[in-house]
Amino acid sequence: MSFQIIRQDITKIECDAIVNAANETLLGGGGVDGAIHAAAGEGLLNECRSLGGCKTGEAKITGGYNLPCKYVIHTVGPVWHGGIFGEKSKLESCYRKSLELAKENGCESVAFPLISAGAYGYPKDKALRVAIDSISSFLMENDILVYLVVFDTTVFNLSSKLFNNVKEYIDNNYVDENLFRRRNLNTEFGMNRPDSAVFNSAPMAASYSMPAPSMACTPQIKFELDESFSQMLLRKIDEKGMTDAECYKKANIDRKLFSKIRNDVNYKPKKSTAIAFAIALELSLSETEDMLRKAGFALSHSNKFDVIIEYFIKNGNYNIFEINETLFAFDQGLLGA
Repeated sequence: MSFQIIRQDITKIECDAIVNAANETLLGGGGVDGAIHAAAGEGLLNECRSLGGCKTGEAKITGGYNLPCKYVIHTVGPVWHGGIFGEKSKLESCYRKSLELAKENGCESVAFPLISAGAYGYPKDKALRVAIDSISSFLMENDILVYLVVFDTTVFNLSSKLFNNVKEYIDNNYVDENLFRRRNLNTEFGMNRPDSAVFNSAPMAASYSMPAPSMACTPQIKFELDESFSQMLLRKIDEKGMTDAECYKKANIDRKLFSKIRNDVNYKPKKSTAIAFAIALELSLSETEDMLRKAGFALSHSNKFDVIIEYFIKNGNYNIFEINETLFAFDQGLLGA
């Protein structure tokens, strides 16, 4: 299982199925619907004619034809009428029915557009919330790779409170990497330039180092210091009383990748993967730093991604999908794999 938010043309995504935000006739239209029909060719339209249309909230499947996918899943989203005519439940049904069809047809990967957020007028921020909640709920019980395809960060209308809090934290803690390098050179070569005060007034990048083990260290503590990332991860899962599946699903990590980590004691994960597991395990900041060290990484205030992660951990918010929304809104990479 993995859930990724990407910027891409949905007609060019190589996966088992793409989802078409169709109208009830299934005979093509504007926006994503028109683009998919145009890219797929006449064969798609001919098959759609045989389906007899599709009701709002339902989904039907066809071949992919000239598209780089096996299937196209057509679903009809609701038109927005203020949210008082069951639009939310119908939109949730679009995602659920589409994912069920993908599963029934043996799909291991599926790509969604943001359904109803175009001509149908569903507010983009609300449409995004339904998409993320519906997809993440399905993935807690199923293993499938899901892409949510968006054009830009404007759909990520974070609450003003969250956005302002994160932005303020970044402003107070982030150090521009070039400035940080220049300040280090200034210190290294003993330069006392007039602007050095500016450099020195900036917050220092976070620096984390492994504390020296005590001479009185017990065998258990010494074992933990010597353990690999994989060993530490499995130990933490046991200590938290979680199952493997609960952990990798909460981390937005694919089951196959987790299996590699479990079976290779010396496995070296990507930094984002290690952080994703720390979030899933709801580790404190110091525990997260320990886990990152096992993988050969550290958090730094010269990395905006790291500063955002630090904000969420310090505030006890371990919702990986909300964290990823925020990372995407600030043009950063996402957690998981």
